[in-house]
Amino acid sequence: MDRATPRPEGGGAKRLDDGSVPSWRAELDSTVKLALPLAGSFIGSVAISTTDVVMMGWLGAEALAAGSLGYNLLFPLYLLGLGVILAVAPMTASALGAGDERAVRRTFRQGLWVGFILAIPFGVVLWQGRPILLAFGQEERLVLRTEEYLRVVLWGLAPIFWYTALRSFLTALSRVRPILVITLVAVGVNALGNYALMFGHFGFPRLELVGAAISTVIVDVFLFLGLLVYVLRRKDFARFGLFERFWRADWPRFLALIKLGIPIGMGIIAEAFFFSAAIFLMGWISTEAVAAATIVLQCMAVAFMAPLGIGHATMVRVGYHAGAGHPAAVKQAAQAGLSVAFACVVVTAGLFIGVGEFLVGLFLSPADRAGGVVVGMAVALMASAALFQVFDGLQLVAVSVLRGLHATRTAMWLAFISFWGVGFTAAYTLGFPLGFGRQGVWWGLGIGLACAAVLAILVAWRAMAGMAAGRRYR
Repeated sequence: MDRATPRPEGGGAKRLDDGSVPSWRAELDSTVKLALPLAGSFIGSVAISTTDVVMMGWLGAEALAAGSLGYNLLFPLYLLGLGVILAVAPMTASALGAGDERAVRRTFRQGLWVGFILAIPFGVVLWQGRPILLAFGQEERLVLRTEEYLRVVLWGLAPIFWYTALRSFLTALSRVRPILVITLVAVGVNALGNYALMFGHFGFPRLELVGAAISTVIVDVFLFLGLLVYVLRRKDFARFGLFERFWRADWPRFLALIKLGIPIGMGIIAEAFFFSAAIFLMGWISTEAVAAATIVLQCMAVAFMAPLGIGHATMVRVGYHAGAGHPAAVKQAAQAGLSVAFACVVVTAGLFIGVGEFLVGLFLSPADRAGGVVVGMAVALMASAALFQVFDGLQLVAVSVLRGLHATRTAMWLAFISFWGVGFTAAYTLGFPLGFGRQGVWWGLGIGLACAAVLAILVAWRAMAGMAAGRRYR
């Protein structure tokens, strides 16, 4: 890597041309320094979506239901696009490890191309949201309100995908503090925009759900422009020429990004909808079971942000060392990521056990807490979720190792086998034919996560051994 080239911070700056391996402490330090701001930015993203849900609820039950319908149509499209563009991070990290500046530029530029191209068909789907939702038997009056929301929010797709490309590029270079700062500011921008546009404050008209959609687009554009300004102002990024000849097609790199990214997106969708399926099964049991499971899963989602940050950090570290051609350093990066993730999930597991009832109470009114039915169910599920958190964190980091090695198809199939072939089958079988009810469904969830953790760790270690022997996973 040329001395003038921007270098990864936090221990990743030195290319290991002599075959050496960074010390365990240095690798651990690099992982933690990269993971903490990423985890904070992911928590900020959760705060943005949570703010939307809370403020839609202030408009009334019908507005909340309409907004929820729109979000659930948008969400899988967003996840797929996010996963595809996320491939920019491991591809860029590998290019940095190999000292290939041209590949860095090509990868980033095609990440922006992919974001724009995906936004077009995804936007068409959202524009046609009304017939799609009606085909699924949704109430027409509700769907009409959802349609208004979707036809505005779709304009934020391209900016949020471009933001993801910029975020992936910066993550690969370990320049993640700006991501955290801009995301936290965006939380306030979103809340202020919702307050002004949804409810008609500060001289703005009261636009309700349309106002929420406009605020979302504003936030998407803000996130993109915030990172764009940072990148353009950094003189040490100028060497890459990120926006030079932006209009020039690079189909080999474009197709490589799609090939690597689609399995990432599909794997993310497989896991996300596995948890949604658990709620669906709980709905066959009782309303209280749905409420209890929803509360616990929301707590798990917040706690999941820390392992998510660690996973992204591990993916970049592994990709960097793989690009430099150092199998021993790849293995050490994987071990560091798994160690940090394990320590993190043990802490959150302790919180789930120690203050589970308090956490559950945050989601319920005083009357509901006094009734105790949902509380009792949720506290019991929370105790089990403490163990699930350990499996979930470990499987995420192991999958991130595979993504860093560009073995994204392998990671995708592991997700479908573990979550749907094993987990969903176990949840349904334990919950209904075997008669264990909500606890059976919940333990099926845990079985799926445990299976994912064991398989992902075994396959990741085999992939690293294969790299040392000159073989590659796909």
